[in-house]
Amino acid sequence: MDKILDFLQNIESNPFFLYYSPYAVHTPIHPVTEFLSKYKDKPQWNGQNNAEYATMVENLDTQIGRLVSALKQSGTLDNTFILLTSDNGGHYGITRQWPLRSGKGSYYEGGIREPMFVRWPGKVLPGTRSDVPVTNIDFYPTLLEMAGMEKPEDKILDGLSLLPVLTGQGNLEVRPLFWHFPIYLEAYLKKGDPTQDPLFRTRPGSAIRLGEWKLIQYFENNDIELYNLNDDISEKNNIAETNPEKVNELLCMLEEWRKETNAPVPKELNPEFTGN
Repeated sequence: MDKILDFLQNIESNPFFLYYSPYAVHTPIHPVTEFLSKYKDKPQWNGQNNAEYATMVENLDTQIGRLVSALKQSGTLDNTFILLTSDNGGHYGITRQWPLRSGKGSYYEGGIREPMFVRWPGKVLPGTRSDVPVTNIDFYPTLLEMAGMEKPEDKILDGLSLLPVLTGQGNLEVRPLFWHFPIYLEAYLKKGDPTQDPLFRTRPGSAIRLGEWKLIQYFENNDIELYNLNDDISEKNNIAETNPEKVNELLCMLEEWRKETNAPVPKELNPEFTGN
């Protein structure tokens, strides 16, 4: 943040784009010692009481506060678009996303649903909220439209501009969102992590969301999971067997998307796998 504040002091009155991507909050845990006494011996909240982790969260908040204060002091805050989000859910071994299931590295909502905040005075009404599903690939077309710039001719944009939703001037078309992760990720916890199995928080597979419906497909055994997120945000009840038409609809869309994007799907067994 010190380097960012130096940058802001040197831009004078020129327009600027700043992408701030701090490593915190992340493992390994590096507690901020001056905040530790504030969080030690606090009662648990949703089963969580990690004082060291909490100090890292507060420190990140503090640094973002420094950025906002600098913009305010320079007189540019009210002419600056600010977007805050994350790339994945929290590390389930350290924090929880309840009532969302599981955490980082899984296809469940605890792994792929993140907070997103926008501040844009005069354009985005303070205190408003939207539940329209969006994805990080929407940010580029959004920024292009904000800046009045055309899409580069050599670029294919998979996302949509979010300006209609942000400004309250319209909505987005209902569209499928996709996730594809054809690898294994080890489990954070041997017991208690609500993933598909105790060995891996993710096995090779894909997921699709369309409106309130979400389907997950695992490649090894073609396991299918279907959830209605409006009724079951915690993804506790797999209703694939009782909704074959919806499964077929979403699975066809998912397979077509993988074909169009040439998404790799592993089809060979690992010759070094011993079964242990």
